[in-house]
Amino acid sequence: MRSFLVLTFLLCGPAWADVLIPLRTIRAEEIVTRGDFRIEPIEVPGAWPVDADVDGLETRVALYAGRAVRQGDLGPPALVQRNDIVTLVYARDGLQISAEGRALGRGGVGDSIRVMNLSSRTTISGWVRENGTIEVR
Repeated sequence: MRSFLVLTFLLCGPAWADVLIPLRTIRAEEIVTRGDFRIEPIEVPGAWPVDADVDGLETRVALYAGRAVRQGDLGPPALVQRNDIVTLVYARDGLQISAEGRALGRGGVGDSIRVMNLSSRTTISGWVRENGTIEVR
């Protein structure tokens, strides 16, 4: 039985799946639609799922024509750009503290970015909210 299992695993080929392939080279930080891609059955570990909705997503890195799109290559569009003045919010147990800060990176909803508090010049990390404020925990 053991030799049968070993033989089965050795004879089985790699699993192929449908993946998204860009039709053209797409620059980083560009908004994409389903029309920017074709579907092709190839073996790529960590590829972006074909059934996922890509309309309105932003490229995190440059995507090259003919190469499969991987999981971290697409994400929600950035709400906060580098050097934007943002509101920092800390809220816990009925206490809410707000301050102004300067974004040291860019990010979309749920992304963690570094922000410099303008009054103390301290650098902290926070998460981008839907309204563009930065939540500090």
